[in-house]
Amino acid sequence: MNAVRQERYGIAPEHLLEVGRTDRPAPRDGEVLVRVRAASVDRGTWHLMAGRPYPARLVFGLRRPSFRNPGRNLAGVVEAVGAGVTEHRPGDEVYGIASANGTFAEYAAAKQDKLDRKPANLSFEQAAAVPVSAGTALEAVRDHAEVRPGDRVLVIGASGGVGTFAVQIAKALGAEVTGLAGGAKLDAVRRLGADAVLDYRRDEIPQGRFDAIIDIAGRRPLAQLRRALTPHGRLVIVGGETGGRLFDGLGRQVRAALLSPFVGQTLGFFVNRESGADLRALTALIEAGSVTPLVDRVFPLADTAAAIRYVIDGKATGKVVVTV
Repeated sequence: MNAVRQERYGIAPEHLLEVGRTDRPAPRDGEVLVRVRAASVDRGTWHLMAGRPYPARLVFGLRRPSFRNPGRNLAGVVEAVGAGVTEHRPGDEVYGIASANGTFAEYAAAKQDKLDRKPANLSFEQAAAVPVSAGTALEAVRDHAEVRPGDRVLVIGASGGVGTFAVQIAKALGAEVTGLAGGAKLDAVRRLGADAVLDYRRDEIPQGRFDAIIDIAGRRPLAQLRRALTPHGRLVIVGGETGGRLFDGLGRQVRAALLSPFVGQTLGFFVNRESGADLRALTALIEAGSVTPLVDRVFPLADTAAAIRYVIDGKATGKVVVTV
C-alpha cells in the first residue's frame, strides 16, 4: 500500500516525509482494518514528527521515531476485522483513532473501541477532522472545566483545531462563550456560535469575568489567566507552545497543577484519554447538529508534508485534512 513514512526526527516536514510502498497492516485480535478515505492533521502530528518535547522520546523512540508512519485520526470503510471484533464488520463506514500504524496511508488498523460509525451527516473529510481534536475539546470543557449552563467561558485559541470544537461544545452545554483568536479568523469563531470574540493582537482579556478558561494557545502567563478568572474559576491548559525543545509548554502546565491546591481557583492540565465513549458522545452531538467540524483545507496524500506545514505555520482555521 502507499503510506507516508518518516525515518528520523526533524522540524521540517517537507524534508522528512515521503510517500512510499509498505506492507498493509493485518488486524490483530480486537482490531479493525480500515480502508482510509481521509485523515487529519493536528499539532500533535508535528510534535511526534519532531520528537518534542524531548521527554516524549522516552515513549516514541530516543534517537529515531519508533512509529514510522504518522497520523492518528481516520475516516474510512472497514476492510477486515480481527478475532473478537463484534462492533464492526466489512463495509461499515467508521471514524476514529488508529493504533500504532499511521493514518496517512491507504490502510490503517484501529482497536474496535477506538472507532464509531461515521456520523450520517458528515463526509469522510469532515469525519476525519473529529476524533483527537474534538475528543480533547470535549474532555477539557465537560470533564476538567466542568462547564455548566450559564457559565462564562473563554476559549483561547478558538480558531484552531481543538478551539473550534471547544467553542461549540461549551455552547452545547449552555455556556456563554467568548473566543480569543487572530483578527482574520474572528468571523469564523462567531459563525461557530461564540457570543463574543476578542482579537489577541489588540483586545485586553477582561479581569475577573470568566468561570472557566480553556487555554489552547499556551503562551500567556498563569498570573494573567488567573486575573481573568472569577475567584473560584477553573483554568484548563490544553497543550502548550513555547518553542522550547526540552519541555515546551510542560513547565507552565506543571506550575499550574502545583499552584492549584493553594488558591481558590482550580488550575490544571490533562492528557487526552482518547476514549471510545467520548467518540460516541461526539457522534451524538454531531448528528444532533450541536457540533460541526470546520475544515479549512484538504490536501492529497502526496502533499501530506504541505498539510502539516500549513498547520504548524498557523494558517489553518479549524482542521486540515488529507485524502487518500
